Amino acid sequence: MGATMTTMMRREIAEQPEALRATLRALLPRRDEVRALGSAARQVLFIARGTSDNAAVYGRYLLEAYAGRPAALAAPSVATVYRRRMDLGGVLAVALSQSGRTEEIVETLAWAKDCGARTVAITNGGPESPLAQAADLALCTEAGEEKAVPATKTYTTQLAALAVLALALGAEADPADLERTPDAVAALLDDPGDLDAVVDGLAGVQGAVVSGRGMAFSTALELALKLKEACYLHAMGLSYADLLHGPIAVVDAGTPAILVAAGSGPTLPGTVALAERVRSAGAAAYGVGGDAALAAACTARLNGPDLPEWVAPIGLIVPGQLVTEALARRLGIDPDSPRGLRKVTQTE
Repeated sequence: MGATMTTMMRREIAEQPEALRATLRALLPRRDEVRALGSAARQVLFIARGTSDNAAVYGRYLLEAYAGRPAALAAPSVATVYRRRMDLGGVLAVALSQSGRTEEIVETLAWAKDCGARTVAITNGGPESPLAQAADLALCTEAGEEKAVPATKTYTTQLAALAVLALALGAEADPADLERTPDAVAALLDDPGDLDAVVDGLAGVQGAVVSGRGMAFSTALELALKLKEACYLHAMGLSYADLLHGPIAVVDAGTPAILVAAGSGPTLPGTVALAERVRSAGAAAYGVGGDAALAAACTARLNGPDLPEWVAPIGLIVPGQLVTEALARRLGIDPDSPRGLRKVTQTE
């Protein structure tokens, strides 16, 4: 089931190693440009919606945990609906849009520049896209055309661009780790782990909780979004810290938990403990990544990438993409064209 490439989404998932290689070839040499633009910034402000917003969550944790840069997610409606000005001097505004044509994001980036921010665009839309044209500097990913509505290769290449941004802004990390991500993703495509078991478990439920913390939180949010948009599953993405503050009550025999973690790092022990708690409550716990302890605590587990925590999210989402595509087909849904969705979403 997992190896059958019958949909555009599945083909595009398989294209990610080369998309990452092309993106890193294009963007790693541009670190000095990014450094020159953003070295004096006191804060980074991310502007995004949807899948790009999940990528921005990764960027926020990456910059704060590894580069010591305060970062935040913008509320575009402040610019586009409330039309309020604020002092953004000393801020580096980074807008993310896969198409580069989402009007709200383009308008918000222009607003940020008008308020005094330096501006960067991260887009797969190319240098002629409206977003790239609006920015002081554009980091254009090299994913190629993405035809399936659920974003896959455009998302992982966004994460790669954010990792380049973090390195340019002083992240205490080894660029060689980032250069290994294409091969790590290829390995996951070859051996994603207990794919059939996880699909079987999710095929009979109406909802699920998807949880991770820290660097893996973005993956939990993105996997929950994918399950909602392509499988119509009521999936809730939460930090496990927030999950423990009350929503864990929804986890039961009919509502499994999907728990995401890198193979190392400070959030891994808590993820293992959460899996044990979920199982003790009579619910299924499906792991994504982690180590042998997480695998032992879970009902079934998808493999994670052989990567350090700071770049692990680039690989962690890939088994989740495979589950989403396979589950959609199991449920009789075309994952390439989910109901009610278009490739470019414009916010009224």
